[in-house]
Amino acid sequence: MNYTYEDVAKMIDHSLLKPTLTDRELEAGCRLAVDYNVASVCILPYYLKRCVGILAGGTVKASTTIGFPHGGHTTAIKAAEALRALDDGGEELDMVVNISKVLSGDWAYVAGDIKAVIEPAHARGRKVKVIFENCYLSDAHKIRLCEICGELGADWVKTSTGYGTGGATIEDLKLMRKYSPPSVQVKAAGGVRDLDKLLEVRAAGVTRVGASATAVILDECMRRLGLKAPDLSSFKDANPEHVPGGSSPRRGDRGET
Repeated sequence: MNYTYEDVAKMIDHSLLKPTLTDRELEAGCRLAVDYNVASVCILPYYLKRCVGILAGGTVKASTTIGFPHGGHTTAIKAAEALRALDDGGEELDMVVNISKVLSGDWAYVAGDIKAVIEPAHARGRKVKVIFENCYLSDAHKIRLCEICGELGADWVKTSTGYGTGGATIEDLKLMRKYSPPSVQVKAAGGVRDLDKLLEVRAAGVTRVGASATAVILDECMRRLGLKAPDLSSFKDANPEHVPGGSSPRRGDRGET
């Protein structure tokens, strides 16, 4: 096998973005991410400060969303959201482009909208992932967005929110990798629910995935590598509908970022 557990775990942004998640479920999800030592937790914005506290002292980063899930917020509101997230301790911001403006071909507006989030984040040494929502776009739109994100110094380009009509496809990921400069990484979101799919997108040049099926993916990774899975008994009181698990805390559900 040409990967280690850390190689796989540090690709995962554990997604906690369903609007029905309770405080208890968000806390359990953050602690699950710590136990699996993933790359980050992408959390509902109101819970970000608490998430930062839970993750303190470890290597899992706290992240949240900007203009989520439809991207139609005004630029001023996105900038304000970004500043609040940075003040709350967010280390990575996942922002949604203005999809209407992309489809309208108003590239100056789109660039200004993205810049309004990237500039304050980079001024504080933080990173930004720019979400395209590819299911609504043509390849020409995706290519132009990759070019703009390269010009503005985005840290990642990202396929989807998980709330559109489709998620990451191999074709889109290859296109985004091809048309983004080497300094811009690619994140797959939507549809990465098992280890084999994660390894497939990794081979296409992806460095991060948004996933709610974190436990499923990483338990299988440990099984293949002959490692012992962490004890998740501390999550037994969490609502099984939302914590990766269904009836067991090790089964995935939908809702990847």
